[in-house]
Amino acid sequence: MTSNKQLQDLLEQVARGDVDVVTARERLVEALRARPFEDLGFARVDHHRAVRQGFPEVVLGLGKTPAQIAAIAREIVRRGSTLLVTRATEAAYEAVRVVVPEATYYADAAMIAFRQEDVTPGRGTIVVAAAGTSDLFVAEEAARTAELMGNHVCRLYDVGVAGIHRLLGERERLASARAIIVVAGMEGALPSVVAGLVSVPVIAVPTSVGYGASFGGIAALLGMLNSCAAGVSVVNIDNGFGAAMVASMINHL
Repeated sequence: MTSNKQLQDLLEQVARGDVDVVTARERLVEALRARPFEDLGFARVDHHRAVRQGFPEVVLGLGKTPAQIAAIAREIVRRGSTLLVTRATEAAYEAVRVVVPEATYYADAAMIAFRQEDVTPGRGTIVVAAAGTSDLFVAEEAARTAELMGNHVCRLYDVGVAGIHRLLGERERLASARAIIVVAGMEGALPSVVAGLVSVPVIAVPTSVGYGASFGGIAALLGMLNSCAAGVSVVNIDNGFGAAMVASMINHL
């Protein structure tokens, strides 16, 4: 018994009278004996992340070997938690599939995922808006992460400011969101425009897309940080996952 769902099931069994209090206490004590993390030598897998933050530990694939990623994935799944690996290669996926055959690889977002736990659904819709097709890698990381966290996601792609009519034609869907993730590179203007049209939080994601003077996304980052529109918060360059986490927390309030 290590997951939120298993603990909730135990409490419901006690409430129904299917499990007596003494048995429930024994099961709970046994569960609490388990360490909150698993030391693999090269990594310490945090098994209590979901208890503290509502979602299990997410694995960043960058800098890890396929074997390391597979070992971490095995421990996460073994404890009954949902698996999410970001910035994962196909080689990493092949290694993970050996220990987690049910895992899926989303090439458009470079993510490995396996939903094992039920999640509380979000209260509304998260809109993910991307300025251009070149930004879709980051946008899909955000969209698929938000979906795995139990949110309904609406994608609005290729709605950048160079053709502002494309965005204005989606005002109804923008207005229906509880939170909006806006992904843009180049000069990073799109989040300011979107925030000027809506009354919900806008999470801006600068991407590393752009010509030389974009400095790998720094120009977009600085533009978003200097937004004159109210209600804009900014995550790091290419951080679709971080934006999805914030938007999901908002949508679950």
